[in-house]
Amino acid sequence: MTKYLSLRCPSAPDTLRLAIRAQHLKRWEVPRSSYPMTKIGYHSWRSGLQKRQAEIAEGICLEAGYSAEEAGRVAALVRKEGLKSDSETQVLEDVACLVFLDDQFEEFEKGYEEDKVLGILKKTWAKMSDEGHNLALKIDMSERARDLVVKALKG
Repeated sequence: MTKYLSLRCPSAPDTLRLAIRAQHLKRWEVPRSSYPMTKIGYHSWRSGLQKRQAEIAEGICLEAGYSAEEAGRVAALVRKEGLKSDSETQVLEDVACLVFLDDQFEEFEKGYEEDKVLGILKKTWAKMSDEGHNLALKIDMSERARDLVVKALKG
């Protein structure tokens, strides 16, 4: 996360740096299996995690001496408020997508049929800004992963 934040927004304020590091805070405590294994269940799980992680991060920031305004901003970023209108929220989303593509995608794609993987890549790409796209295209990937990305972008 830190690597991609430094590439995407080297002068990021502390609140964004904190939110980037807190967006998956204690995620393991709420397993995916605790929600129905449906599309609605997945979205409910993700939205519940965002709210929970934002509350935890806000509390930690307050305990660490950040102002209520700063802590609230970290929480809003973790909740991804204003995704298409807030430039810092977009940076957070770009960084999350870049980490997925760089660190998790190759293992992730092995568990799904190609059509599903292509759909996920298209959705991931749609969430990103032009700056995020430029960084994504520079990621060193296996030939198979690169072929899937190219195929998704063409289709």
